[in-house]
Amino acid sequence: MPKEYRTIQEVAGPLMLVRDVEDVKFNELGEIELENGEKRRCRVLEIDGNNALVQLFESSTGINLSNSKVRFLGRQMELGVSIDMLGRVFDGLGRPIDDGPELLPEQRLDINGAPMNPAARSYPQEFIQTGISAIDGLNTLVRGQKLPIFSGSGLPHAQLAAQIARQAKVRGEGEQFAVVFAAIGITFEESNFFIESFRETGAIDRTVLFINLANDPAIERIATPRMALTAAEFLAFEKDMHVLVILTDITNYADALREVSAARKEVPGRRGYPGYMYTDLASIYERAGRQHGKTGSITLIPILSMPEDDKTHPIPDLTGYITEGQIILSRELTRKNILPPIDVLPSLSRLKDKGIGKGKTREDHSNTMNQLFSAYARGKDAKELMVILGEAALTDIDKMYAAFSQEFEKQYISQGYQADRSIEETLDIGWQLLKMLPRSEMKRISEEMLDKYYPKD
Repeated sequence: MPKEYRTIQEVAGPLMLVRDVEDVKFNELGEIELENGEKRRCRVLEIDGNNALVQLFESSTGINLSNSKVRFLGRQMELGVSIDMLGRVFDGLGRPIDDGPELLPEQRLDINGAPMNPAARSYPQEFIQTGISAIDGLNTLVRGQKLPIFSGSGLPHAQLAAQIARQAKVRGEGEQFAVVFAAIGITFEESNFFIESFRETGAIDRTVLFINLANDPAIERIATPRMALTAAEFLAFEKDMHVLVILTDITNYADALREVSAARKEVPGRRGYPGYMYTDLASIYERAGRQHGKTGSITLIPILSMPEDDKTHPIPDLTGYITEGQIILSRELTRKNILPPIDVLPSLSRLKDKGIGKGKTREDHSNTMNQLFSAYARGKDAKELMVILGEAALTDIDKMYAAFSQEFEKQYISQGYQADRSIEETLDIGWQLLKMLPRSEMKRISEEMLDKYYPKD
């Protein structure tokens, strides 16, 4: 039986100081028993001699310094995992909230995971189809990749996240695919939207949901992404599944980190965020990947809303250093009702070249992708010139490019949140759009590909 302590010295916000403890370790899980028998969870943040500073996972309301007891459990925070997690909804600490039965765990895993040895990683190189042309065609997602979505306040990243979770699939026979979806610090309406969206389409049967609401304690937010990745590691590396993990919204996670840091009176870094935020985010993101000798894989899409749409804000800035590219949502496209509003020019998937081509998508993918990027960029430049100098200042070919960029946004990028396009459909739409330009302008596509795919009149 763990030893009980009645030596709580003080409670300050999400932190509590316990005196005269013995053999207590960093990160150890604890349990606080209130006078009325209610139990709350906490974990050790710091040990100083015989004093332990602990972080509360729930509210500190009702903790009486003289009558409350603390027990340290001798283990770190764990999640009970089982294949039966699929189709279930949990809170941010891994407790079922869908009125279903308690889970009978096959294993209990430390939520901090085991670091993946870099030498044991295998290179991400298989295509994942999201059904969204702007991602599949131009910023392709590859199994084992970390590809964040940078959004702004009020932009429809929740709809995009739900669409990816519903539609994503790996091509090939007999491939087992699952989605682990963690919502961090979201409103009740958003939570309802995600759950209903997955239930309506039946996607919930292959999804594990972790929901941490905005009115839940901020401290719970720090555990939520780790819970999700622990479930993903079990499904990927024990059950040989290909798992897509979607975390939304990382900004709420970073704000919770800042709150705990401020309560500990740590020296703040940029914009008040703790100096170790880079390391902390890396400890989450780097759990994605593929391992030699293991069939399964973890692909990660973290979603973050950039405060004031600022790409240089610490959260998107540090995320960009750790991950392999970014998908950026545009306010301008949202205003034009181009949905999903993916701004393809500044977006980038650094691993896209590894996941496309013959046998993976289609042989013409790389050529058309480069030509579409080039034509869209030139068309946008032509439209800007038209605004300043008037249409008369443009050459005939520039007018063609301007018309192309407009149709490209309407037909290729804009598809709504229900359309699920196969990669073949996406590539065919690309060719139909390129037909708006003379064949002589196809400078990034080989003659052989043009003969085979360029639409004949």
